[in-house]
Amino acid sequence: MRTSRRNARRRAFAVAAAALVVLLLAGCGGGASRSNASPNYRTVALPSAAPDNAGAPGKRRPGYSDTNPPPVVDHGPRTGNAVALTFDADMTTSMAARLHANPNVSYANLAVITTLEQRRIPATFFITGMWAQEYPEVMARLAANPDLEFGNHTWSHRAVTANCYGLPHMTPSELTDEVARTFAAIRPYGGRQTNYFRFPGLCHDSAALAALVPNHVTIIDGDVVSGDPGATAAEPIVSAVLRRVQPGSIVILHVTEDNARFTDEALPAILDGLAEKGLRPVRLSVLLGQSD
Repeated sequence: MRTSRRNARRRAFAVAAAALVVLLLAGCGGGASRSNASPNYRTVALPSAAPDNAGAPGKRRPGYSDTNPPPVVDHGPRTGNAVALTFDADMTTSMAARLHANPNVSYANLAVITTLEQRRIPATFFITGMWAQEYPEVMARLAANPDLEFGNHTWSHRAVTANCYGLPHMTPSELTDEVARTFAAIRPYGGRQTNYFRFPGLCHDSAALAALVPNHVTIIDGDVVSGDPGATAAEPIVSAVLRRVQPGSIVILHVTEDNARFTDEALPAILDGLAEKGLRPVRLSVLLGQSD
C-alpha cells in the first residue's frame, strides 16, 4: 500500500515540480545560498541557560544583552563527533488553506518522527506557531520525547527581507510579535524548550536582528542544507547531507511532508551514514554546550 501510494505521489509530484520549485525552495534553507543573510557565519560563545529559566523561552537570560543584536550560530564546535539534526515545521497561510481544503494533504511527516523515536535519535524541531496550531497532537507527541527539543520559526513563515525564496513579507515589528506569539503557543506543551530561533529561508539582515533583541533569542542558521524541499527522490537528500557534514554541523531538514516528500525515506540512510563516519546526533542545545 505504502509503495503504490509513494509511486503515485512521485508521478504527481514530478509533473508539478517545475512550477512549484520556487515555492518549495521557500522552505527554510531550501537552497544553498542565503538571500540577504548575514555574511559572517560563525560559532559564538553562548551564555549558558540558568536552570531556573531553562524552560522559559523568550525570557531574558543571564549574559544576553538588551541592546546588542542576538548571537548568530552556523555550526557547533568542530572538535569531537557531535552533530545536530534540525527539522523545520513550516506553515504559511496558503499551506494552511490547502490543508483545510484537501484531506489528503499533510504537512506533518509522522514517518520522520517514528524513525527518530524508534532509533532514539536526538533532534531539534523549529516550530512555526501555525504548525503547532494545526497539529496539537503531534506537538504533544514531540514534547513527550526527552530526546527532542523545540525552537521557534516565526508564526506564519514570512520573511523579513526582500527576495527570500518568494516568501511573503513582514516588517521587523511584525517579526518581534510573531516570535513572541510562537513562544507563547509552544510553551504550554512543555518538554525541552529553548530560546533558539531560525529565520524562514535563513534570510536576515541587521534590521531583522535588531527586531529580535526583545525576544532574547539565539539565531540558528546551519552549515548543511539538505535540499529536501522540492527533492524528487531520497538519494539527493542523503548525498547532500553526507557530503557536507562534519563534526559540529547543524543539518537543516524538514518535517513538512507535502513539500518535503522524501525526508522520511532519506532519514534512515542519513543516520546510517553518520554512524559510518563516526558522527553522533545530539540535541542542538547539547551541541552548543547549553544543556546536558
